[in-house]
Amino acid sequence: MITLLIADDHPLYRDALKGALNLSFSDLDIIETGDLNSTVTALQETEVDLIMLDLHMPGSSDLFGFLHIQKQFPDLPIAVISGTEDAGLISKIVGLGAMGFIPKTASADEISQALNAMLDGDVWLPESVRLKIKDVDENFSKLAENVASLTPSQYKVLCYMRDGLLNKQIGYNLDIAEATVKAHVTAIFRKLGINNRTQAVLIASELQLEPPEREVS
Repeated sequence: MITLLIADDHPLYRDALKGALNLSFSDLDIIETGDLNSTVTALQETEVDLIMLDLHMPGSSDLFGFLHIQKQFPDLPIAVISGTEDAGLISKIVGLGAMGFIPKTASADEISQALNAMLDGDVWLPESVRLKIKDVDENFSKLAENVASLTPSQYKVLCYMRDGLLNKQIGYNLDIAEATVKAHVTAIFRKLGINNRTQAVLIASELQLEPPEREVS
């Protein structure tokens, strides 16, 4: 029995993906999650053979969710699923250790091929981008490693700093005290090895991070 985790915040897409997988595999146990927190919890509770990770689900925007999961579960094969088929972004996730990239436009046959390849330990990419993939440099890998050490709350603060928000504005958006924001900023600077907001903005931009949507409790 193969255990897969589909981490995507769109139930309709999860249903479509499950349908495509069940057409080709008879021995699948599929777990579903819709945000980063529930994904991490599921991985802590269940041994998973492969995770199919949406880059844009709540708490995960772009590379952070991938980096956060990879750091906590270094032996877990990760397949990224996304509606964004940007060769630069795909190069980065593959360079950082993803087992593959599955566009949300992939057919059932392509999904089956991708899953078989990745479960066999091979990297799988859609044919349309295979020749466009470039190596990531050591600088980028180090940046990614440092960002992976951030907590989800610190990551949100970093994104808002990139957008030019002041500590008071960040606190309002995240519903936390300004003193808590300052503590997060101090921790971010320490973990990223920097000493000012300008450097933080450059790092966030380099990793193609996007500001998180305000979460509804």
